[in-house]
Amino acid sequence: MALILSIETGTEVCSVALAKDGEMISLRESSGEGRAHANNLALYIEEVLRGNDMDADELDAVAVGGGPGSYTGLRIGVSTAKGICYALGRPLIAVDSLQALASIAMEESRAGIVRIERPETAVLAPMIDARRMEVYTRLFDTGLRPLGETGAHILTEESFADILAAGRELLVFGNGAQKCAELLPAATFVRIASSARGLVALAEEAYRAGDFADVAYYEPYYLKDFVVTKSRRDPLARPAAKSEK
Repeated sequence: MALILSIETGTEVCSVALAKDGEMISLRESSGEGRAHANNLALYIEEVLRGNDMDADELDAVAVGGGPGSYTGLRIGVSTAKGICYALGRPLIAVDSLQALASIAMEESRAGIVRIERPETAVLAPMIDARRMEVYTRLFDTGLRPLGETGAHILTEESFADILAAGRELLVFGNGAQKCAELLPAATFVRIASSARGLVALAEEAYRAGDFADVAYYEPYYLKDFVVTKSRRDPLARPAAKSEK
């Protein structure tokens, strides 16, 4: 039984949730338009705490979406979570961001918002946008049990063909889902965005199990190395001399 602050910043959405005993009591998040995570995150944390007349030192743990996702976004969220844990001496909980997305899908299914025709065989395919036609994804069953490893998947018309050929229902969601809307006409697409609310139940479960990350050494799961694109123009090069006529 715990008071846990959850942070998710791995996509365009900056999101903070406060939960007590596994039940969310407050949520603050951006609309997803633009990226200002560095500016918004501390403000959102302060708002969810003050809005419930609580101080940070009342927290029992801090949970963070550990990726995969945006390199910069993950760095901001994880460094903030680690800073709070280090300052207060609280444990850090790392949550798989794709499993957190799948958790939201099942929460909305139980609420009747998302319809799953055959839950006993359905496959959940949360997708986080990567580059071009690539997404970060991992498949889950409706009990949130992984059906494979996390990977960077290049979407084609043959993606998940074995699942669809077996007649299994494939639910696709997340900010990478729109990339394959035309490629996978047999799949079911639902509108679900990354949010700290997806961490709540998973974080409570980890807290009860004592499944904590090392505050000093934990790093988010980037899946890919950060790539710096160099300018084609040499900043040290002199401008070409004009020819005299």
